[in-house]
Amino acid sequence: MQKIKNNIAYIDWTNLHKWIKNLWEELDYKKFRNWIYEKYKIEKAYIFMWFIESQKPLYDFLEKVWFNLIFKESIVHKWIVKWNADSELVLKSVRDFYEENELWEVVLVTWDWDFSCLIDFLVEKWKFKTILIPNRKYCSYLIRKKQISLIYLKNFINDIKKQKSRPTNT
Repeated sequence: MQKIKNNIAYIDWTNLHKWIKNLWEELDYKKFRNWIYEKYKIEKAYIFMWFIESQKPLYDFLEKVWFNLIFKESIVHKWIVKWNADSELVLKSVRDFYEENELWEVVLVTWDWDFSCLIDFLVEKWKFKTILIPNRKYCSYLIRKKQISLIYLKNFINDIKKQKSRPTNT
């Protein structure tokens, strides 16, 4: 009997959040989490994001619907949040590669070319599954030119909206 993979998603919150803002619509994160669970067998989904005390209800909700949050210290300047968690995402994924003993593959959610070296590493180690890119328009050419699986979330927004949600984390 073949063992079911416990795949992992690493989500660049800034990229996902910017895309949603540009769509002028809300993404149901509970449905999105279930969609990636069903479609890619994602057992663990890490979101790398800023921490601002006033956003605590959002963080509580995301944890309740099965996301694992990893925070980066941030600075708010003139109502603009300044932060970058790219290095934390890379470090966590490489650490998981060396520390996890289970069979798994990685799904990235980003469009940022900063992750090009991580993609190369994961492909070399046979751990890369796909990259979920919010929209081709914003995707880095350095990622698009790679011979890898690229999935544009914009094409699946209706599937996500129709997705049934699994029970929340208690």
